[in-house]
Amino acid sequence: GEFQRKLYKELVKNYNPLERPVANDSQPLTVYFSLSLLQIMDVDEKNQVLTTNIWLQMSWTDHYLQWNMSEYPGVKTVRFPDGLIWKPDILLYNSADERFDATFHTNVLVNSSGHCQYLPPGIFKSSCYIDVRWFPFDVQQCKLKFGSWSYGGWSLDLQMQEADISGYIPNGEWDLVGIPGKRSEKFYECCKEPYPDVTFTVTIRRRTLYYGLNLLIPCVLISALALLVFLLPADSGEKISLGITVLLSLTVFMLLVAEIMPATSDSVPLIAQYFASTMIIVGLSVVVTVIVLQYHHHDPDGGKMPKWTRVILLNWCAWFL
Repeated sequence: GEFQRKLYKELVKNYNPLERPVANDSQPLTVYFSLSLLQIMDVDEKNQVLTTNIWLQMSWTDHYLQWNMSEYPGVKTVRFPDGLIWKPDILLYNSADERFDATFHTNVLVNSSGHCQYLPPGIFKSSCYIDVRWFPFDVQQCKLKFGSWSYGGWSLDLQMQEADISGYIPNGEWDLVGIPGKRSEKFYECCKEPYPDVTFTVTIRRRTLYYGLNLLIPCVLISALALLVFLLPADSGEKISLGITVLLSLTVFMLLVAEIMPATSDSVPLIAQYFASTMIIVGLSVVVTVIVLQYHHHDPDGGKMPKWTRVILLNWCAWFL
């Protein structure tokens, strides 16, 4: 309308988007920051990247974008493109996105008192150290660290507000435990002023039903089959075949785990250690089976057991077992 058009012209007439909108240049501009977590889209254990769908929430007071509502009847709020007025340059510090700034630039909502609200949505990729030692019963904590890229604490006072998860869409593989936030300040050698940042920690717990049915239960059953090698009679020709089949099956499951896990030596999953230990035991059982069959078929008429074999098998091994 007429009053809205007149107000827009009046507000942007002498406005400079590069100027920090404060009445006193020696005072910091307070910016309140929060986020709304909508969805955990992907947790890439291989590349250690967390992908989330988030709406950022920023609010501040612009001293130059104020008006008297009695002079502009019916105009309670106005909207500006983000490049037309000043806005804080809040970025995700630990971004793993090639664009770095993954937000979709939306309009800034301004009311008559100069209060500005900026809610840009975005798909954020953040670097996250994923400890897979307790896979698939692991709990991961991924940090989202936000802060101004060019303003220090003396110019921009970044304040944290609690994260909103009311619109969160559940993930099929991960349960959201919580997303607590913390404000901190860091000093750099270049500058005396502190640089504030807000860090939200996304705590997630892996759902184990899928991995239990497709990984754990088959592995336990295959390991139990390894015991049947010793129950087969020596005259049976399937002792070696059964042992090798179990060994190959464990190798396939270990390859499946290796495809999911990151290529790091910091922590080896316990399930991978279990697979490796079981493979060693099954491999030794195959070797022992070959030795037993060798002695069984060595002298069909029956021969006297060598003394060293008698000592090892009947004395040492019997005592150990």
